[in-house]
Amino acid sequence: MTSQTQCDLFIGGTWKKPHSGKWSEIRNPATGEIVGKAACGDEQDVESAVMVAKKAFPAWRDTPASKRADVLYRLRDLVARDKQNLAKIITSEMGKPLKEALAEVDFATGLLRFAAENTRRLQGEIIPGERPGEKILIDRVPHGVVGAIAAWNFPLALCVRKIAPAIAAGNTIVLKPHELTPLAGLALAKLVEEAEIPSGVVNIVTGDGSEVGVPIVAHPDTRLITMTGSTPAGKKIMAAAAEHLKEVRLELGGKAPFLVMEDADLDKAVEAAVIARFGNAGQICTSNERTYVHEAVYDRFAHKLRERINALKVGDPMDPKTDMGPKVSEDELKKVHDIVEKAVSQGAKLEIGGHRLKGGLYDKGSFYAPTLLTGVTHEMDIARNEVFGPVLSLMKVRDFDEALERANDCRYGLSAYLFTKDLANILRMTRELNFGEVYVNREGGEEPQGFHHGYGESGLGGEDGQHGLEAYVDTKTIYLNA
Repeated sequence: MTSQTQCDLFIGGTWKKPHSGKWSEIRNPATGEIVGKAACGDEQDVESAVMVAKKAFPAWRDTPASKRADVLYRLRDLVARDKQNLAKIITSEMGKPLKEALAEVDFATGLLRFAAENTRRLQGEIIPGERPGEKILIDRVPHGVVGAIAAWNFPLALCVRKIAPAIAAGNTIVLKPHELTPLAGLALAKLVEEAEIPSGVVNIVTGDGSEVGVPIVAHPDTRLITMTGSTPAGKKIMAAAAEHLKEVRLELGGKAPFLVMEDADLDKAVEAAVIARFGNAGQICTSNERTYVHEAVYDRFAHKLRERINALKVGDPMDPKTDMGPKVSEDELKKVHDIVEKAVSQGAKLEIGGHRLKGGLYDKGSFYAPTLLTGVTHEMDIARNEVFGPVLSLMKVRDFDEALERANDCRYGLSAYLFTKDLANILRMTRELNFGEVYVNREGGEEPQGFHHGYGESGLGGEDGQHGLEAYVDTKTIYLNA
């Protein structure tokens, strides 16, 4: 997409001008250049989208599962065909390195493939009844119109993550991409159109949260709300959905602990710690937010870590050699910098970074230096609140007991990491580490067939895999007699 690209709303299989008559400029966070314009939808546009989705629902619900799979396979093939273009759109509007954007497109195709493969695996149950000849059927049926809200850090994959299981299960959907990064979602809408997905099954309404997100959640005809975003926003959505007693699925913030024990492969652990913290400039809910290292290997780990962080190349995200691009916006950059300054004021030692990058390309974009803090204590704000930026906090622990205690002392419960060769500790982790998703001896990155979910303030429900797909259906119990 170019600066001349002006995208309308995708409602009922057609492109429609927004009721407001306004479009917002989308800027490249690396250069400040306008890369496109997205329609500013409002409540009236949401009303139109929900109306056509509701109208399209009966026919889509009754479409055989194999036919819904065919549609998803077509969409998957189109996304794969346009991989390079979609990746460039992601990078231009969000700022992640192109190599990471290409990986995001691959993940999106994987999500579509999984949904297509599993349309016929949403199986019911037959239970013997208490009357002669009676059978009790537990059927799985779609909810109806799904209202979906996506975050900005994975602008294509998060849209696909909502759309694929929703329509695989026979629902229709009204989706709001994030206002900072709507272009990838709108490019996906063009592929939805090309895939000949029936009109009204997939609708994409761009705009800000108050004008589009709130009406989607509040509309009486959206029966399931699925949202990826911040914990404060998730709490507001849950409260708003309560008026109509809607089912709500929330994938929210994280504060992932990264545990390195004395028997860990330190080279592998350091590499994973850096990937899990500085990938996407730390703007991932599963990012390594708290690094706890056993005192016996702390010094060696810290030395290797410093070398690896100093070797990171921060720059033009379109350059294949770039390891880290800019923050998504000036506001996000300032938020991270304020967190770092607060940590230093509370006694943390700033070893690397801790400032905005300046000079040349950096003056045009929102670039923040990869940052390492040591001397962090568990009581500091930075150890307890989500950073969502390229800042690694390093802490020392005595043993596995202390590592578990520190890791669990957290209101979030999404992802965690453990590096050890001790099977007993790994087995103990499965019982005692209170996080929904744990990566053992590897960097992060969920798979389409897994189940991405968290505890506590990390949200409700989950995404991906069979468990994620089943969130998009309800159950109906039928007492069957002749």
